[in-house]
Amino acid sequence: MSLYSFVREFRFSQAPSHTRNLLQTCLLDILGVAAGARDNDTSQALKRYALNHYPATTLASRLLFDGRPVHPLGAAWAGGFSVDSLDAHEGHFTSKGHAGATVVPALLALVDACRDQGRAISGEELLSALCIGYETALRAGAALMATAPEYHASGAFSGIGVVCGGARLLGLCEEHFRHALGIAEYFGPRCPMMRLVDYPSMLRDAHGAGAFAGLNALLLAQAGVTGAPAVSVETMAVADHWRDLGERWEIDAQYFKPWPVCRWAQPALTAMTALMAEHPQICGENVERIQVQTFHESMRLQGHTPANADEAQYALAFPLAALVVRGQVGPLEVTGEAIHAPDILAVSQRIEIVESEELSARFPTEILSRVLVWLKDGQAFNSPITAAKGDPETAMSHAEFRVKFDLLAGINLGVESRRAIEEAVAALPGSPDCAKLFTLLFGAAEVAAT
Repeated sequence: MSLYSFVREFRFSQAPSHTRNLLQTCLLDILGVAAGARDNDTSQALKRYALNHYPATTLASRLLFDGRPVHPLGAAWAGGFSVDSLDAHEGHFTSKGHAGATVVPALLALVDACRDQGRAISGEELLSALCIGYETALRAGAALMATAPEYHASGAFSGIGVVCGGARLLGLCEEHFRHALGIAEYFGPRCPMMRLVDYPSMLRDAHGAGAFAGLNALLLAQAGVTGAPAVSVETMAVADHWRDLGERWEIDAQYFKPWPVCRWAQPALTAMTALMAEHPQICGENVERIQVQTFHESMRLQGHTPANADEAQYALAFPLAALVVRGQVGPLEVTGEAIHAPDILAVSQRIEIVESEELSARFPTEILSRVLVWLKDGQAFNSPITAAKGDPETAMSHAEFRVKFDLLAGINLGVESRRAIEEAVAALPGSPDCAKLFTLLFGAAEVAAT
């Protein structure tokens, strides 16, 4: 199936049952991240930026979990940055990146603008656009990683998914579609990801830039700007990444994060969680020292004394210490006052992170860590070599997703709002209009959780 035919003809109901369920899980998971990130420093800064520099014109989209109108391009910047600011969104192995943190806020902004102009968009059509956006973004990411010499941030490819999902919603002709793909790719941010790992900042995985690049490309192509071809889509060098579109689903290969920290820290947190469940005497006041044996990229995270939320989430030592001391790692453990908490920092200083040649050799096919714990009373505990919870082979249960959603969204949304969002997402396939969900997502912000 050609890419344009897939974009125009695909219906969400045509996807396999597992894929449909996974896509709705992805949407709810991203919304939980967005709710948990609503009031952090990055989100507040980008809302101010959007309100000041992208005022609503003939096109208007509301800020997510806020309600104030801005131009869709401003909503894309703000939404992408906000979701990216709490590092709990799902990811994908062969693209070495993430689709949803770009695709969801960008397409929600576009749908909100369409609805503002009087268009009724069904839940099925929203899910179709999101499914198209995810699947094409992930394939573009895999194509980029296979052909580019450097490891690029997700925003470098995820704008392609925004174009594909957006072209479906806007009904672009094939010529405009091809030019939008080329524009999004050409203007896509080829960000050096390891620089961000070494020097964490609000720029994160460039999801704000990817969301902007995708929506901007759609609007430019509609205005008559040319940009075709997109080489990560149309050239023979990447043909294998697109050949089975609509038959095999990259969405099925996504992983989910139980905790809002870098993917490379997740195996160690998984291992420590199992050790703490088996040995409840492991707690902050009892720990003498901890050693994490891991692969090279994970070892580079370090992060014993983060200066801000970005450094805390692109770290290994600090979130691991927070888990030991607080028993959980949610938004409140990796933002705000907790970053400077003496009890967490004391344990963080007792953590040694070392590279294991064996685990480095098994990366990136396998992402693994091992944790060793020594207590002050002489007891010692070792984990097995552990993969991260949330991989397709170690999938999270429905109950675990509910716990995560409540942990993240619960700092800003009350129980009633959270359950209503869950119900609205579940009802989308049969909804003639997505108004209920959009009322929940774009209404005035709740003052505090109840």
